[in-house]
Order: sequence, then structure tokens, then C-alpha cells
Amino acid sequence: MTSYDRPTTDAHAHPDSSAGPSSAAPGQGAEGAPDGRQVTEAALFEAFGGVRGMVETVVPGLLFVTIFTINKDLHVSAIAALAVSLVLAAVRLVRKDTVKHAFSGVFGVAFGVVFAMMTGNAKDFYLPGMLYTLGLAVAYLVTTLAGVPLIGLMLGPVFKENLSWRTRNPGRKTAYAKASWAWGLILLAKCAILFPLYWWADTTQLGWILIALKIPPFLLAVYLTWIFLAKAPPPIDVFAEMEAKEKAEEEAEERRRTERETLDGVADDLGRDLVQEITAEPPADRPPGGGRHRR
Repeated sequence: MTSYDRPTTDAHAHPDSSAGPSSAAPGQGAEGAPDGRQVTEAALFEAFGGVRGMVETVVPGLLFVTIFTINKDLHVSAIAALAVSLVLAAVRLVRKDTVKHAFSGVFGVAFGVVFAMMTGNAKDFYLPGMLYTLGLAVAYLVTTLAGVPLIGLMLGPVFKENLSWRTRNPGRKTAYAKASWAWGLILLAKCAILFPLYWWADTTQLGWILIALKIPPFLLAVYLTWIFLAKAPPPIDVFAEMEAKEKAEEEAEERRRTERETLDGVADDLGRDLVQEITAEPPADRPPGGGRHRR
């Protein structure tokens, strides 16, 4: 357990606490609430890609189902979906933007294309994404039951708190647990709709329903996460704590070095004075023996 993951008795130890100099997140004012909500909103947009990330998630699947609805050609639909996902990733690279969301979309579409091409069933284009959604839902629920909610693991670095919420900020741990429950249950409900359709509906029906269920459940989960975290205590900026600790250690080392140099200088001066006193010759008009005469 690191010093930044150790239980403390400060204001962060209480779930309802929102005070403390080390707890303020970047951009959070003394009053806490308004700026804290803005920081939470910005962090969620960064973590989940924002509007652009949602668009990049929807467009390849939308193009696939649109083309397949028109001409029923698996190969053309799959190649078009993969091509547009690559174009979206390339645009991000050219603009030097964050590419993690675009590349995750590319890999997801590529898996779907390979799966559909191998089986010859157009519905299998959606199967890898559905299995990923199911696995993610299970991960949210299992990690929450284990006491390490997945949302906290994802958002901790974004908020610059890492894992400090596990033991030093129980209010945020509770908020992360609630958010992870929300994500897990929402995604499970989505899977409960899609998997029966995979078996009973045709490719076109499954595709349009899947597109319709892309954004609304996601927005609901993000909104609930925002609500839970906005009401939670502010994050502990462990990066600022580490910087402050390093600065304090550097200042202490500088003070010790200055003190050593001062003491060494004083010792050198005293040593030189002592040597000069010992080696100095007695005055010429002073007889040996300190100038005392025997009677």
C-alpha cells in the first residue's frame, strides 16, 4: 500500500466531506459544488470520447446496416464500414487528436467484418460487439462486488486521484460503486434485448435496433455517473501531493546541505585559527617561560 492509498483521518475520511486543501480538483473553487460538477463533466467527456466519440462509434455500424438494407451485399457493407472507421481514425491522426476511441472503433469493426466474412452470416458482423458489451457488463458488476469498481479504475487517472479513492476517500468509492452498478445493469438490459434478436430477427432488424440502442443507454449511464460523482467528495489529487512531497524533500535536502556547508566552513575557520595559534613564534622581547624571572 502506497502513501497515497493509505487510510487517513483527515476530512476525506468522511463520505460527506468536501473540504481540505489537498482534495480540490483542478479548476475547483473554494465553494466546491459548481466547479466540481464542471470538472466531473469534463473528465467524463475525456474518458468516454464525448460527442465525437459517440459519432465514431455509431457511423460504421450505421453505414453497414444502411448498405445491407439496400443491396443485401455482405462484402460491400462490411468493406464500407471498415473503410469509414479507418478514415475516422486517420482524421484523428492528421489532427493529432486522441486516437484511442477511433482505434477501438476500428478494431471493433474489423472483428465484426472478419467474423461475418468467416461465417457468411451478416448478423455476425454485430456479434463481437454484442459479446464485448456482455463481457463489459459482467466486468462492471464483478469488480463492484470485489470492492474495486471498474468505473473508479477508469476514471481515477483522469481525475488524477489514481486509487486513492479506495481507502482515503470512501465517499467517492461509494459513488464509483453506484456508477458501476448503473453501467453493468444498463448494459445487461441492452444485451437482454439484442441477443434474442440475434437469434430470431433478420440482419436488417437487428442492425437498426442495435443502432437505435447505441447512444441512449450510453447517455443514461454517463448521466447517472455524472450525478453520482457530482454529489461525491472531490478527488484527492495524488499527483499534486507527490509534487508537494518531492518539493518538500528537495527543500529539506537543500537546508541540510546549506547547514553542512556552514558547519564545515566554521570548522575550517576554527581549525586554521588553532593551527596558526599553535605554530605562531613567541614575540622577540618575550623571554622563554612566559617572561617569569627566577629569584
